[in-house]
Amino acid sequence: MRGPWGWWRGKTTPQKVETYTRLSFHTFGVVEVLAVGLPLLGELGHALGGWLLALVAAHAALCMVTASRALDWTRGRRPRPVRLLWVMAGVTLAVAVIALVVSERGPDRESADTAAGRVFGVVLVFGAGVVALGVRNRRRVLAVVSGFAAGSGAVALPLGMSAPAALVTSLIVLVAAGFLAFTSVFSVWLLDAVYALDEARETRARLAVAEERLRFGRDLHDVMGRNLAVIALKSELAVQLARRGRPEAVEQMVEVQRIARESQREVRDVVRGYREADLAVELTGARGVLAAAGIACAVDGDPEGLPAEVQSALAWVVREATTNVLRHGDAGRCSVRLTTTRERVVLAVGSDGARPAADGGGSGLAGLRERLRAVDGTLEAGPAGEGVFRVVAEVPLGAPGPLPGTPSRAGRPGVPAEAEDAGVRPGRGAFVRFVKGEAS
Repeated sequence: MRGPWGWWRGKTTPQKVETYTRLSFHTFGVVEVLAVGLPLLGELGHALGGWLLALVAAHAALCMVTASRALDWTRGRRPRPVRLLWVMAGVTLAVAVIALVVSERGPDRESADTAAGRVFGVVLVFGAGVVALGVRNRRRVLAVVSGFAAGSGAVALPLGMSAPAALVTSLIVLVAAGFLAFTSVFSVWLLDAVYALDEARETRARLAVAEERLRFGRDLHDVMGRNLAVIALKSELAVQLARRGRPEAVEQMVEVQRIARESQREVRDVVRGYREADLAVELTGARGVLAAAGIACAVDGDPEGLPAEVQSALAWVVREATTNVLRHGDAGRCSVRLTTTRERVVLAVGSDGARPAADGGGSGLAGLRERLRAVDGTLEAGPAGEGVFRVVAEVPLGAPGPLPGTPSRAGRPGVPAEAEDAGVRPGRGAFVRFVKGEAS
Protein backbone atom coordinates (compact mmCIF):
# COMPACT_ATOMS: atom_id res chain seq x y z
CA MET A 1 0.00 0.00 0.00
CA ARG A 2 1.25 3.45 -0.85
CA GLY A 3 1.45 6.00 1.93
CA PRO A 4 -0.69 9.13 2.15
CA TRP A 5 1.96 11.05 0.19
CA GLY A 6 2.62 8.28 -2.30
CA TRP A 7 0.48 9.97 -4.95
CA TRP A 8 2.70 13.07 -4.65
CA ARG A 9 6.02 11.20 -4.74
CA GLY A 10 4.79 9.24 -7.76
CA LYS A 11 4.51 12.44 -9.82
CA THR A 12 7.27 13.88 -11.94
CA THR A 13 8.51 17.37 -11.19
CA PRO A 14 6.47 19.02 -14.00
CA GLN A 15 3.38 17.20 -12.75
CA LYS A 16 4.07 18.45 -9.23
CA VAL A 17 4.37 22.03 -10.47
CA GLU A 18 1.11 21.65 -12.39
CA THR A 19 -0.68 20.20 -9.36
CA TYR A 20 0.60 23.04 -7.17
CA THR A 21 -0.58 25.60 -9.73
CA ARG A 22 -4.06 24.10 -9.92
CA LEU A 23 -4.38 23.91 -6.14
CA SER A 24 -3.30 27.55 -5.85
CA PHE A 25 -6.08 28.77 -8.11
CA HIS A 26 -8.61 26.51 -6.42
CA THR A 27 -7.50 28.00 -3.12
CA PHE A 28 -8.64 31.40 -4.39
CA GLY A 29 -12.19 30.05 -4.55
CA VAL A 30 -11.97 28.67 -1.02
CA VAL A 31 -10.63 31.98 0.27
CA GLU A 32 -13.44 33.83 -1.51
CA VAL A 33 -16.08 31.75 0.28
CA LEU A 34 -14.45 31.66 3.72
CA ALA A 35 -13.10 35.21 3.95
CA VAL A 36 -15.80 37.07 1.99
CA GLY A 37 -18.92 34.92 1.85
CA LEU A 38 -19.34 33.51 5.37
CA PRO A 39 -19.03 36.90 7.19
CA LEU A 40 -22.10 38.08 5.22
CA LEU A 41 -24.39 36.01 7.45
CA GLY A 42 -23.44 38.07 10.49
CA GLU A 43 -23.18 41.43 8.76
CA LEU A 44 -26.29 41.30 6.54
CA GLY A 45 -28.46 38.83 8.40
CA HIS A 46 -29.37 35.28 7.51
CA ALA A 47 -31.86 36.20 4.79
CA LEU A 48 -30.00 38.75 2.67
CA GLY A 49 -26.59 37.46 3.73
CA GLY A 50 -27.56 33.88 2.82
CA TRP A 51 -28.57 34.86 -0.70
CA LEU A 52 -25.40 36.86 -1.23
CA LEU A 53 -23.34 34.00 0.23
CA ALA A 54 -24.89 31.62 -2.30
CA LEU A 55 -23.92 34.00 -5.12
CA VAL A 56 -20.36 34.25 -3.82
CA ALA A 57 -20.12 30.45 -3.51
CA ALA A 58 -21.42 30.02 -7.08
CA HIS A 59 -18.88 32.55 -8.35
CA ALA A 60 -16.07 30.78 -6.47
CA ALA A 61 -17.06 27.40 -7.92
CA LEU A 62 -17.16 28.88 -11.42
CA CYS A 63 -13.70 30.37 -10.83
CA MET A 64 -12.35 26.90 -9.96
CA VAL A 65 -13.88 25.26 -13.03
CA THR A 66 -12.70 28.05 -15.35
CA ALA A 67 -9.18 27.97 -13.94
CA SER A 68 -9.00 24.20 -14.40
CA ARG A 69 -10.27 24.35 -18.00
CA ALA A 70 -7.96 27.26 -18.84
CA LEU A 71 -4.92 25.36 -17.48
CA ASP A 72 -5.95 22.34 -19.55
CA TRP A 73 -6.01 24.61 -22.59
CA THR A 74 -2.52 25.95 -21.86
CA ARG A 75 -1.26 22.34 -21.75
CA GLY A 76 -2.98 21.50 -25.05
CA ARG A 77 -5.44 19.00 -23.55
CA ARG A 78 -8.64 20.93 -24.28
CA PRO A 79 -9.76 23.59 -26.73
CA ARG A 80 -9.81 27.13 -25.46
CA PRO A 81 -12.87 27.58 -23.17
CA VAL A 82 -14.09 30.75 -24.87
CA ARG A 83 -17.75 30.38 -23.84
CA LEU A 84 -16.79 29.58 -20.26
CA LEU A 85 -14.61 32.69 -20.12
CA TRP A 86 -17.53 34.84 -21.29
CA VAL A 87 -19.80 33.17 -18.73
CA MET A 88 -17.17 33.86 -16.07
CA ALA A 89 -17.09 37.54 -17.02
CA GLY A 90 -20.90 37.78 -17.08
CA VAL A 91 -21.37 36.10 -13.70
CA THR A 92 -18.65 38.29 -12.20
CA LEU A 93 -20.43 41.40 -13.47
CA ALA A 94 -23.81 40.20 -12.17
CA VAL A 95 -22.51 39.39 -8.67
CA ALA A 96 -20.63 42.69 -8.52
CA VAL A 97 -23.74 44.66 -9.51
CA ILE A 98 -25.87 42.86 -6.91
CA ALA A 99 -23.24 43.49 -4.22
CA LEU A 100 -23.09 47.18 -5.18
CA VAL A 101 -26.89 47.45 -5.06
CA VAL A 102 -26.88 45.92 -1.57
CA SER A 103 -24.17 48.35 -0.53
CA GLU A 104 -26.02 51.42 -1.86
CA ARG A 105 -29.65 50.43 -1.27
CA GLY A 106 -29.45 47.71 1.39
CA PRO A 107 -29.54 47.94 5.18
CA ASP A 108 -28.46 51.31 6.49
CA ARG A 109 -25.55 49.99 8.54
CA GLU A 110 -21.87 50.62 8.13
CA SER A 111 -21.07 46.92 8.52
CA ALA A 112 -23.51 46.07 5.72
CA ASP A 113 -21.92 48.61 3.38
CA THR A 114 -18.45 47.29 4.19
CA ALA A 115 -19.45 43.65 3.61
CA ALA A 116 -21.18 44.33 0.31
CA GLY A 117 -18.32 46.53 -0.87
CA ARG A 118 -15.85 43.79 -0.01
CA VAL A 119 -17.83 41.32 -2.11
CA PHE A 120 -17.88 43.83 -4.98
CA GLY A 121 -14.10 44.29 -5.02
CA VAL A 122 -13.05 40.67 -4.39
CA VAL A 123 -15.39 39.26 -7.03
CA LEU A 124 -14.06 41.65 -9.67
CA VAL A 125 -10.41 41.01 -8.76
CA PHE A 126 -10.70 37.21 -8.69
CA GLY A 127 -12.78 37.23 -11.86
CA ALA A 128 -10.17 39.25 -13.75
CA GLY A 129 -7.35 37.00 -12.53
CA VAL A 130 -9.11 33.81 -13.61
CA VAL A 131 -10.15 35.19 -17.01
CA ALA A 132 -6.50 36.17 -17.60
CA LEU A 133 -5.60 32.46 -17.51
CA GLY A 134 -7.46 31.99 -20.78
CA VAL A 135 -5.60 34.80 -22.56
CA ARG A 136 -2.06 34.55 -23.90
CA ASN A 137 -1.41 37.88 -25.53
CA ARG A 138 -0.11 40.50 -23.08
CA ARG A 139 -2.17 43.26 -24.65
CA ARG A 140 -5.30 41.21 -24.23
CA VAL A 141 -4.46 40.59 -20.59
CA LEU A 142 -4.08 44.34 -20.08
CA ALA A 143 -7.37 44.83 -21.91
CA VAL A 144 -9.11 42.35 -19.59
CA VAL A 145 -7.78 44.05 -16.47
CA SER A 146 -8.59 47.53 -17.79
CA GLY A 147 -12.06 46.39 -18.81
CA PHE A 148 -12.84 45.05 -15.34
CA ALA A 149 -11.52 48.24 -13.72
CA ALA A 150 -13.44 50.54 -16.07
CA GLY A 151 -16.54 48.40 -15.71
CA SER A 152 -16.46 48.73 -11.93
CA GLY A 153 -16.56 52.52 -12.20
CA ALA A 154 -19.15 52.49 -14.99
CA VAL A 155 -21.46 50.30 -12.87
CA ALA A 156 -20.90 52.26 -9.67
CA LEU A 157 -21.87 55.70 -11.02
CA PRO A 158 -25.46 54.88 -12.11
CA LEU A 159 -26.14 53.14 -8.80
CA GLY A 160 -25.50 56.27 -6.77
CA MET A 161 -21.78 56.20 -6.00
CA SER A 162 -20.06 59.57 -6.25
CA ALA A 163 -17.59 60.23 -9.04
CA PRO A 164 -14.48 60.41 -6.77
CA ALA A 165 -15.51 57.20 -5.00
CA ALA A 166 -16.12 55.45 -8.34
CA LEU A 167 -12.68 56.58 -9.57
CA VAL A 168 -10.97 55.29 -6.43
CA THR A 169 -12.86 51.99 -6.78
CA SER A 170 -11.70 51.66 -10.39
CA LEU A 171 -8.08 52.31 -9.42
CA ILE A 172 -8.22 49.74 -6.60
CA VAL A 173 -9.69 47.13 -8.93
CA LEU A 174 -7.09 47.99 -11.59
CA VAL A 175 -4.14 47.50 -9.23
CA ALA A 176 -5.45 44.39 -7.46
CA ALA A 177 -6.76 42.73 -10.64
CA GLY A 178 -3.54 43.60 -12.45
CA PHE A 179 -1.48 41.94 -9.74
CA LEU A 180 -3.60 38.78 -9.80
CA ALA A 181 -3.59 38.70 -13.61
CA PHE A 182 0.20 39.02 -13.59
CA THR A 183 0.34 36.12 -11.12
CA SER A 184 -1.83 34.04 -13.44
CA VAL A 185 0.28 34.78 -16.51
CA PHE A 186 3.51 34.12 -14.62
CA SER A 187 2.17 30.80 -13.29
CA VAL A 188 1.31 29.65 -16.80
CA TRP A 189 4.72 30.76 -18.09
CA LEU A 190 6.49 28.90 -15.29
CA LEU A 191 4.45 25.75 -15.91
CA ASP A 192 5.21 25.84 -19.64
CA ALA A 193 8.91 26.40 -18.92
CA VAL A 194 9.08 23.39 -16.60
CA TYR A 195 7.46 21.11 -19.18
CA ALA A 196 9.66 22.51 -21.95
CA LEU A 197 12.78 21.87 -19.88
CA ASP A 198 11.68 18.31 -19.19
CA GLU A 199 11.02 17.70 -22.89
CA ALA A 200 14.40 19.22 -23.78
CA ARG A 201 16.17 16.83 -21.42
CA GLU A 202 14.40 13.86 -22.97
CA THR A 203 15.22 15.10 -26.47
CA ARG A 204 18.87 15.53 -25.58
CA ALA A 205 18.99 12.01 -24.18
CA ARG A 206 17.34 10.59 -27.31
CA LEU A 207 19.82 12.44 -29.52
CA ALA A 208 22.73 11.02 -27.51
CA VAL A 209 21.37 7.50 -27.96
CA ALA A 210 20.78 8.08 -31.67
CA GLU A 211 24.29 9.43 -32.10
CA GLU A 212 25.76 6.34 -30.40
CA ARG A 213 23.72 4.07 -32.64
CA LEU A 214 24.94 5.92 -35.72
CA ARG A 215 28.53 5.62 -34.52
CA PHE A 216 28.15 1.90 -34.04
CA GLY A 217 26.51 1.59 -37.46
CA ARG A 218 29.37 3.48 -39.12
CA ASP A 219 31.96 1.31 -37.40
CA LEU A 220 30.16 -1.86 -38.43
CA HIS A 221 29.79 -0.60 -42.01
CA ASP A 222 33.48 0.24 -42.23
CA VAL A 223 34.43 -3.24 -41.05
CA MET A 224 31.91 -5.27 -43.06
CA GLY A 225 31.50 -3.22 -46.23
CA ARG A 226 34.80 -4.12 -47.86
CA ASN A 227 34.76 -7.75 -46.74
CA LEU A 228 31.23 -8.36 -47.98
CA ALA A 229 32.10 -6.83 -51.34
CA VAL A 230 35.12 -9.14 -51.66
CA ILE A 231 33.02 -12.17 -50.63
CA ALA A 232 30.41 -11.32 -53.26
CA LEU A 233 33.03 -10.96 -56.01
CA LYS A 234 34.88 -14.15 -55.11
CA SER A 235 31.64 -16.11 -54.78
CA GLU A 236 30.58 -14.96 -58.25
CA LEU A 237 34.00 -15.91 -59.60
CA ALA A 238 33.76 -19.35 -57.97
CA VAL A 239 30.33 -19.90 -59.54
CA GLN A 240 31.68 -19.06 -63.00
CA LEU A 241 34.71 -21.33 -62.53
CA ALA A 242 32.56 -24.18 -61.23
CA ARG A 243 30.27 -23.96 -64.28
CA ARG A 244 33.34 -24.33 -66.50
CA GLY A 245 34.64 -27.24 -64.46
CA ARG A 246 37.76 -25.38 -63.40
CA PRO A 247 39.47 -26.63 -60.19
CA GLU A 248 40.27 -23.04 -59.19
CA ALA A 249 36.68 -22.74 -57.97
CA VAL A 250 37.60 -24.68 -54.84
CA GLU A 251 40.44 -22.26 -54.11
CA GLN A 252 38.11 -19.29 -54.48
CA MET A 253 35.56 -20.82 -52.08
CA VAL A 254 38.34 -21.54 -49.58
CA GLU A 255 39.27 -17.86 -49.84
CA VAL A 256 35.61 -16.88 -49.32
CA GLN A 257 35.55 -19.08 -46.22
CA ARG A 258 38.69 -17.41 -44.89
CA ILE A 259 37.33 -13.91 -45.46
CA ALA A 260 34.02 -14.84 -43.83
CA ARG A 261 35.81 -16.08 -40.71
CA GLU A 262 37.96 -12.97 -40.66
CA SER A 263 34.81 -10.83 -40.94
CA GLN A 264 33.23 -12.73 -38.08
CA ARG A 265 36.28 -12.05 -35.92
CA GLU A 266 36.28 -8.35 -36.81
CA VAL A 267 32.58 -8.05 -35.99
CA ARG A 268 33.24 -9.62 -32.60
CA ASP A 269 36.01 -7.09 -32.02
CA VAL A 270 33.70 -4.20 -32.91
CA VAL A 271 30.91 -5.48 -30.68
CA ARG A 272 33.33 -6.20 -27.85
CA GLY A 273 34.76 -2.73 -28.06
CA TYR A 274 31.24 -1.29 -28.09
CA ARG A 275 30.04 -3.37 -25.14
CA GLU A 276 33.13 -2.99 -22.98
CA ALA A 277 33.10 0.01 -20.68
CA ASP A 278 35.70 1.67 -18.50
CA LEU A 279 34.73 1.88 -14.83
CA ALA A 280 36.60 5.10 -14.09
CA VAL A 281 35.03 6.77 -17.13
CA GLU A 282 31.56 5.58 -16.13
CA LEU A 283 31.96 6.84 -12.56
CA THR A 284 33.00 10.26 -13.82
CA GLY A 285 30.21 10.27 -16.39
CA ALA A 286 27.62 9.25 -13.79
CA ARG A 287 28.62 12.13 -11.54
CA GLY A 288 28.47 14.57 -14.44
CA VAL A 289 25.11 13.50 -15.90
CA LEU A 290 23.44 13.34 -12.48
CA ALA A 291 24.80 16.76 -11.55
CA ALA A 292 23.47 18.14 -14.86
CA ALA A 293 20.07 16.72 -13.92
CA GLY A 294 20.16 18.49 -10.55
CA ILE A 295 20.89 15.32 -8.55
CA ALA A 296 23.65 15.50 -5.93
CA CYS A 297 25.97 12.54 -6.54
CA ALA A 298 28.73 11.34 -4.19
CA VAL A 299 31.26 8.88 -5.65
CA ASP A 300 33.62 7.03 -3.31
CA GLY A 301 36.24 4.48 -4.35
CA ASP A 302 39.09 3.95 -6.82
CA PRO A 303 38.83 1.30 -9.56
CA GLU A 304 42.56 1.34 -10.29
CA GLY A 305 44.13 -2.12 -10.28
CA LEU A 306 40.95 -4.09 -10.90
CA PRO A 307 40.96 -6.66 -13.72
CA ALA A 308 39.68 -5.39 -17.05
CA GLU A 309 36.76 -7.81 -17.21
CA VAL A 310 35.68 -6.86 -13.68
CA GLN A 311 35.88 -3.15 -14.49
CA SER A 312 33.83 -3.69 -17.64
CA ALA A 313 31.08 -5.58 -15.78
CA LEU A 314 30.91 -3.05 -12.94
CA ALA A 315 30.99 -0.14 -15.42
CA TRP A 316 27.80 -1.47 -16.96
CA VAL A 317 26.27 -1.64 -13.48
CA VAL A 318 27.08 2.05 -12.97
CA ARG A 319 25.66 2.93 -16.39
CA GLU A 320 22.44 0.98 -15.88
CA ALA A 321 21.92 2.20 -12.31
CA THR A 322 22.47 5.81 -13.38
CA THR A 323 19.98 5.41 -16.20
CA ASN A 324 17.41 3.97 -13.80
CA VAL A 325 17.89 6.89 -11.39
CA LEU A 326 17.19 9.31 -14.25
CA ARG A 327 14.32 7.38 -15.76
CA HIS A 328 12.37 5.80 -12.91
CA GLY A 329 12.77 8.08 -9.93
CA ASP A 330 12.55 11.69 -8.89
CA ALA A 331 15.83 11.64 -7.04
CA GLY A 332 17.58 14.45 -5.23
CA ARG A 333 20.62 12.51 -4.02
CA CYS A 334 22.59 9.54 -5.28
CA SER A 335 25.54 7.71 -3.74
CA VAL A 336 28.03 5.43 -5.52
CA ARG A 337 30.51 3.49 -3.38
CA LEU A 338 33.21 1.11 -4.61
CA THR A 339 34.77 -1.04 -1.90
CA THR A 340 37.73 -3.30 -2.73
CA THR A 341 39.34 -5.96 -0.54
CA ARG A 342 41.70 -8.79 -1.31
CA GLU A 343 38.78 -11.19 -1.72
CA ARG A 344 36.12 -9.17 -3.44
CA VAL A 345 34.94 -5.83 -4.84
CA VAL A 346 31.52 -4.40 -3.98
CA LEU A 347 29.79 -1.64 -5.94
CA ALA A 348 26.74 -0.08 -4.27
CA VAL A 349 24.54 2.57 -5.90
CA GLY A 350 21.76 4.11 -3.79
CA SER A 351 19.29 6.86 -4.64
CA ASP A 352 16.27 8.48 -3.05
CA GLY A 353 13.02 9.39 -4.77
CA ALA A 354 12.39 5.77 -5.82
CA ARG A 355 9.13 5.19 -7.68
CA PRO A 356 7.23 1.90 -8.06
CA ALA A 357 8.52 1.35 -11.62
CA ALA A 358 12.09 1.15 -10.40
CA ASP A 359 12.06 -2.47 -9.38
CA GLY A 360 14.45 -5.31 -9.92
CA GLY A 361 12.47 -7.08 -12.63
CA GLY A 362 13.51 -5.03 -15.62
CA SER A 363 15.36 -6.41 -18.61
CA GLY A 364 18.30 -4.08 -17.97
CA LEU A 365 18.98 -5.54 -14.54
CA ALA A 366 18.59 -9.03 -15.94
CA GLY A 367 21.28 -8.17 -18.49
CA LEU A 368 23.53 -6.94 -15.69
CA ARG A 369 23.16 -10.24 -13.88
CA GLU A 370 24.29 -12.03 -17.03
CA ARG A 371 27.36 -9.80 -17.34
CA LEU A 372 28.25 -10.30 -13.68
CA ARG A 373 27.72 -14.03 -13.94
CA ALA A 374 30.53 -14.14 -16.51
CA VAL A 375 32.93 -12.94 -13.77
CA ASP A 376 31.25 -15.01 -11.01
CA GLY A 377 29.55 -11.90 -9.68
CA THR A 378 26.11 -11.32 -8.15
CA LEU A 379 23.60 -8.47 -8.21
CA GLU A 380 21.06 -7.37 -5.63
CA ALA A 381 18.52 -4.64 -6.45
CA GLY A 382 15.46 -3.43 -4.59
CA PRO A 383 13.99 -0.95 -2.08
CA ALA A 384 16.14 -0.23 0.96
CA GLY A 385 13.94 1.93 3.12
CA GLU A 386 11.37 4.65 2.63
CA GLY A 387 11.79 6.02 -0.90
CA VAL A 388 15.31 4.57 -1.30
CA PHE A 389 16.37 2.17 -4.06
CA ARG A 390 19.73 0.38 -3.98
CA VAL A 391 21.70 -1.70 -6.47
CA VAL A 392 24.58 -3.76 -5.09
CA ALA A 393 27.02 -5.69 -7.31
CA GLU A 394 29.63 -8.03 -5.82
CA VAL A 395 32.48 -9.68 -7.71
CA PRO A 396 35.05 -12.03 -6.13
CA LEU A 397 38.72 -11.38 -6.82
CA GLY A 398 40.78 -14.50 -7.35
CA ALA A 399 38.03 -16.81 -6.07
CA PRO A 400 36.68 -19.79 -8.04
CA GLY A 401 33.08 -18.82 -7.63
CA PRO A 402 30.74 -16.15 -6.31
CA LEU A 403 31.03 -15.30 -2.66
CA PRO A 404 27.86 -15.15 -0.60
CA GLY A 405 27.05 -11.74 0.77
CA THR A 406 27.70 -11.18 4.44
CA PRO A 407 24.85 -9.99 6.67
CA SER A 408 24.41 -6.24 6.75
CA ARG A 409 24.15 -4.09 9.84
CA ALA A 410 20.41 -4.06 9.37
CA GLY A 411 20.42 -7.87 9.23
CA ARG A 412 19.40 -8.15 5.54
CA PRO A 413 20.92 -11.34 4.11
CA GLY A 414 22.89 -11.19 0.86
CA VAL A 415 23.89 -7.54 1.21
CA PRO A 416 27.34 -6.76 2.66
CA ALA A 417 27.79 -4.17 5.36
CA GLU A 418 29.65 -1.83 2.99
CA ALA A 419 26.57 -1.60 0.80
CA GLU A 420 24.52 -0.20 3.65
CA ASP A 421 26.77 2.87 3.63
CA ALA A 422 25.63 3.67 0.10
CA GLY A 423 22.10 4.49 1.27
CA VAL A 424 20.90 8.06 1.25
CA ARG A 425 18.16 9.91 2.98
CA PRO A 426 15.15 10.93 0.95
CA GLY A 427 15.61 14.49 -0.25
CA ARG A 428 14.12 17.09 -2.53
CA GLY A 429 13.30 15.68 -5.95
CA ALA A 430 14.74 17.00 -9.15
CA PHE A 431 12.72 17.23 -12.41
CA VAL A 432 14.18 14.85 -14.86
CA ARG A 433 13.27 11.72 -16.77
CA PHE A 434 15.37 9.60 -19.25
CA VAL A 435 14.80 7.89 -22.60
CA LYS A 436 11.88 5.45 -22.48
CA GLY A 437 12.80 2.02 -23.62
CA GLU A 438 16.58 2.46 -23.28
CA ALA A 439 16.79 1.25 -19.65
CA SER A 440 15.10 -1.28 -17.47
